[in-house]
Parts: sequence; C-alpha cells; structure tokens
Amino acid sequence: MLAGNVRALRSRLGISQEELGDICGLHRTYVGAVERAERNVTLSTLEVFSKALGVSVPNLLIPGRQRHDRNL
Repeated sequence: MLAGNVRALRSRLGISQEELGDICGLHRTYVGAVERAERNVTLSTLEVFSKALGVSVPNLLIPGRQRHDRNL
C-alpha cells in the first residue's frame, strides 16, 4: 500500500524521485526502492514522507485515502 501511495502522491505533486529524496533527506535510490516495495521503512521515515507529500501517516498506509488530504 505504501509503495503505491508514495508513487501516486509524488506523481500528483509533479516531482521526481530525486526531488522527493532531496526534500526528505533520503537518496533517490531509496525512494525508488520504497516505491517498488523493495524496502521497509521506519516510523520516522513514514513521518518524513508524510510531511514531504502533505498527507498524514495513516493516509500513506490506507488504500485510496491519499486523495482526501491537503495539497491534492
């Protein structure tokens, strides 16, 4: 769920994996691995993604919920 939501939200914001990585302080290859569901993330990384993407942590983990948050 996280992988698809991060990818969808990033795309809606019109930013690349590299740009999201820069905003989050993460490497672009890590962002790509998260989007491909190849990496597990910590709670603190979920918080970083949620702030960068303008959504709550729970909405990163629930199918279809990302469209209800701000900035979309």
